[in-house]
Amino acid sequence: MSLLGAGTLIGRSLVIRGEVSGSEDLYVDGSIEGTVTLAAGRLTVGPNAKLKADVQAPEVAVMGELNGNLRSEGKVELRDKSTMRGDILAIRLAVEEGAVLRGRVDLRGPEEKAEDAAPFVEESSLFQHK
Repeated sequence: MSLLGAGTLIGRSLVIRGEVSGSEDLYVDGSIEGTVTLAAGRLTVGPNAKLKADVQAPEVAVMGELNGNLRSEGKVELRDKSTMRGDILAIRLAVEEGAVLRGRVDLRGPEEKAEDAAPFVEESSLFQHK
């Protein structure tokens, strides 16, 4: 997503607690605690972002920090210097050198929808990492 193009930007100084949902590209460089659900579009977790959220989106690129489970019916990218703590359910996964991943990964074929899969862990245990 281009910052000058269509989509929504959540800037560095913004903190959101609760549910974020929509159907367009979303670039987050601030903080979100809760859930992020995109029916369409791409979620980009910027280099300054800190998400403590379960995420569901067609495509996801992580450059910052994501603590929570991630489901995608497309590609998930963990970029250099990103940190992902949680389980990933996706069709494709790209992990760059320098990215940190702590969690389980379940890659499915395009014929298997990620949303139809059973959850990885009970929601009550999502943020008890120490």
